[in-house]
Order: sequence, then C-alpha cells, then structure tokens
Amino acid sequence: MGMKEKRIIGKAIYHVLVCGIGLIMIYPLVWMVMSSFKKTETIFTTAGQLFPAPFVLENYANGWKGFAKITFATFFKNSLFISIIATIGTLISSALVAYGLSRCKFFGRRILFIAMLLSMMLPAQVLMIPQYLWYQKLGWVGSFKPLIIPYFFAIQGFFVYQIMNFIDGIPRELDEAAKIDGCSYYGIFGRVILPLISPALITCTIFSFMWRWDDFLSALLYINESAKYPVSLALKLFSDPGSSSDYGAMFAMASLSILPAVAMFICLQKYLVEGISTSGLKG
Repeated sequence: MGMKEKRIIGKAIYHVLVCGIGLIMIYPLVWMVMSSFKKTETIFTTAGQLFPAPFVLENYANGWKGFAKITFATFFKNSLFISIIATIGTLISSALVAYGLSRCKFFGRRILFIAMLLSMMLPAQVLMIPQYLWYQKLGWVGSFKPLIIPYFFAIQGFFVYQIMNFIDGIPRELDEAAKIDGCSYYGIFGRVILPLISPALITCTIFSFMWRWDDFLSALLYINESAKYPVSLALKLFSDPGSSSDYGAMFAMASLSILPAVAMFICLQKYLVEGISTSGLKG
C-alpha cells in the first residue's frame, strides 16, 4: 500500500470519526426538534423512534398561546430586549475598560488587571446572595434592571481580557501618529482602535447574546411576574409536577427558542473564527 492510499484511508477514518462524534453530540437536539412534532402522549412511549408518526403541528399552536393570556411572543420580546440591551452594554463597557488597561498608564493599573483576572475565577454562585440583597435594597428585584444594568459596568472579565489582548496586538505607532494629528485618548479609541477591534467585538457579541438568551438562573432569581419572563424561564411553565405536563408544547417552544442564537452564529461565524484566531493587525 502506497503513501497516497494510506493518506486517503487516514482522511476517511478521520472524517468518519468526526462525523460520528458530531452526530452523537447533536442527537439530543435533533430528538427534541423531532419530538416537537409528535403527540404529547406519545413522546416518551416512542422515545426510541426519531421520526414522528403521525406528524402533527398542534404543539406549536398550543405552545405559542402561552399562559394566562400571555402569548409566547411576549416571552420572546422580553428575551430579545434583555439580550440586546445587555449585549450593547457589555460591548461598550468592555471595550472602554480594555482600552484603558491596554493603552493608558495609571496608578493601580496592575492591581485592577489582577482583580479582573480573579473575578473570572470566582464562581458566580458565590455572589448570588450578596447581589440579590444589594439589588433588593435598590428596589430592582422584580424588574429587568438586575439583568441589564450591571453589564454596562464591564462585569464580565472574559470579554475585557479578550478585547485587551486584541488591542495589545495593534502597533502603538498608530496611537502616536494619531496623537501627532491632535487626537485625544478618546479620539484614538474612536478613530483608530475601535475600527481595528471589530472582529473581537463581533466575537463578544455572539457569546454575550447567547449567554444572556440562555440565562435561566438570573431570571429565576429576579423576575417574579409571568409577563416579564424571558423564554428561558417561561419554558418551565409547561412542566407542572402537580399535574400533567405539556411536553410537546415545551419541546416546540424550546425548538423555536434556539433559532435566534443559531441564526446569529451562522451569520457571524466567519467573524467569530477571525476574532478568536487573530491577534492584532493582519499583514
């Protein structure tokens, strides 16, 4: 057997393994989508059967009706509002903080950078009780404020660190040239740095939007009115331990709930890869 045949066999084995692992990983998602087209009473009795028989659409109609005259459109609107505004706040604050830590020299900069890294290692569950008491004192509990306003203060060190590394790869000669032209620090940020870090910003946009869209625990802690529920929290209303649960409608709405994140990932996938793999300017 020649080298060419060995190379072809090796590639074939590699692709078979990758496709097999990929199918194993995506199977639960495919099963959920397919189960959304089954009758509720047959979902678990035919769990081993992937394709629905018969094929029904009533789960989507029942699920979209929602609860207590609150349609699922309201829950989608709440999730979009929270995710979009929080993501905008995250991008603005993280970019500004990253620029300050990367380009500005000031007393305590090293300490702030270390504190940011330590905050990334701190489990979120440790902060749940202090944050809840703080927001309760501010009168924010029961509103969208705890889910949006904190993200305007760069509370996610991951994004700050990522943007900061991207800025560190940009030659400082560009800053000096802008200073000679009369730009201030804000001018340099807006005219030089911001256009060059767009791949990193797009990467942060994708991750931030997906994390806020999927955030169940924060909504569970701070939202106590059904009309303000995001999709992640509204899905639990279909499951009632005290009576029958409408799993068909729950799977139908869960299938719809993944569409915004999937669509964003597909549209911005090219920029996501570029933002992760690129550090600084391209030659």
